[in-house]
Amino acid sequence: MRRGVRKADLSASLVVFLVALPLCVGVAMASGVPPELGLVTGIVGGLVAGALPGSSLQVSGPAAGLTVLVYEAVQAYGLHALGVLVCAAGLLQIGLGALRLGRWFRAVSVAVVHGMLAGIGLVLVAGQVYALGDASAPAGGLGKLAGLVRLPGEADPVALSVGGATMAVLLLWGRWRRGARLVPAPLVAVALAAVVTGVFDLGVRRVEVRGLWEAVRVPGLADVGRLAEVGVVGTVVAFALIASAESLFSAAAVDRLHDGRRTDYDKELMAQGTGNTVCGLLGALPMTAVIVRSAANVHAGARTKASRVLHGGWLLLFAAVIPGVLGLIPVAALAALLVHAGCKLVPLREVRALWGSDRGEVVVLGVTCVAIVLGNLFEGVLVGLALAVAKTAWEISHVQVEIEDRGDGLVVRVVGHATFLRLPKLLDVLEGLPVDREVRLELGELRHVDLACAAALEGWVSERGERGRVGVVSGG
Repeated sequence: MRRGVRKADLSASLVVFLVALPLCVGVAMASGVPPELGLVTGIVGGLVAGALPGSSLQVSGPAAGLTVLVYEAVQAYGLHALGVLVCAAGLLQIGLGALRLGRWFRAVSVAVVHGMLAGIGLVLVAGQVYALGDASAPAGGLGKLAGLVRLPGEADPVALSVGGATMAVLLLWGRWRRGARLVPAPLVAVALAAVVTGVFDLGVRRVEVRGLWEAVRVPGLADVGRLAEVGVVGTVVAFALIASAESLFSAAAVDRLHDGRRTDYDKELMAQGTGNTVCGLLGALPMTAVIVRSAANVHAGARTKASRVLHGGWLLLFAAVIPGVLGLIPVAALAALLVHAGCKLVPLREVRALWGSDRGEVVVLGVTCVAIVLGNLFEGVLVGLALAVAKTAWEISHVQVEIEDRGDGLVVRVVGHATFLRLPKLLDVLEGLPVDREVRLELGELRHVDLACAAALEGWVSERGERGRVGVVSGG
């Protein structure tokens, strides 16, 4: 039995390694950092986070979901500050896990999460379309979308052909289930692009290789000092919260794929935090649990966490022994890989399902997505969360006014939750009561009354008393 488990984990680790290798490099390139840093994050995700308790089968590494935020951070604060940002975010995740707050991330509105992924996907696709043609991308999500009109005249046709062919291989090979199980589609597509551009000596831009150890940069005291800046602190919080939410949502999805031990969310959050702390000390990209790699791990037959630890070992072996292979990969091929990944982030199926069940959730999703495209990731998520809270508050603020005519007067019962959101409706009913009838106001069935409604009710009772018909407030 143990021998079978070891064999299954070894086989699964090789599959995950082949899936992770091109994605680690592609995410790093899209984030505006050396490709080796993506490999460093993948290695730490396997050897460090993979060895810790939490979720036994999900795999961590650099994720497309953080690409936009990392790129914005690097542009704003420089590559040298990335390490301290990631390290601080990791320490924050460890603290959240130690306080047993991991399970609370599951309370985040699903519409906000899908809106976040859709916004990231659109910005990622809009940016990588330029890289498909070896063209420079404008700044900002809106600028990238507007610049697509001029792209055909600026793109290199050779690079565009390489990128288009890579995309075609991704789509076609992925549909061949037997072949995709043997060799993952991303690896086949990128490898073929590298071979074709090398054999025919095509003049396209390739990945620039610096070497693993040359790319690693330990943060200095000057970098740590930047944590006093408000903008830097906001970025750290965004890294921690978004990486945590993505990892724990991934854990929930992975749990549905297998029958083994369920995820301990607090331990998983601490494992992710430990991994990000180590990544930060090495100046690498932040990590999250990645559903693509995790699903590949489960489907490949992994039984224990040994498979994800081994995948980190394979990445380290590759980076240490044959890093020069990265220099053969065309940037356009990696761009095609990320365009494909970005399109998958747009949750079309979930939008259709939400439209049929709760159209208000679709509004939250759409607003979150648009806010990210027009602004940035952190602001977009805050807008989405605020809208989700407002929508929930509106839905639970149901107040019902029941009027009973007893001949000698009216009995008015207010039932439900009286909040400022429903105050206009409440006052319209009360002020519409006949002024020549005595009213008994019963509030015993109110489950909640906020200050605004309490003040309004007191004011109405006082005004009613001045007219000669005293309203009687009853607690039962």
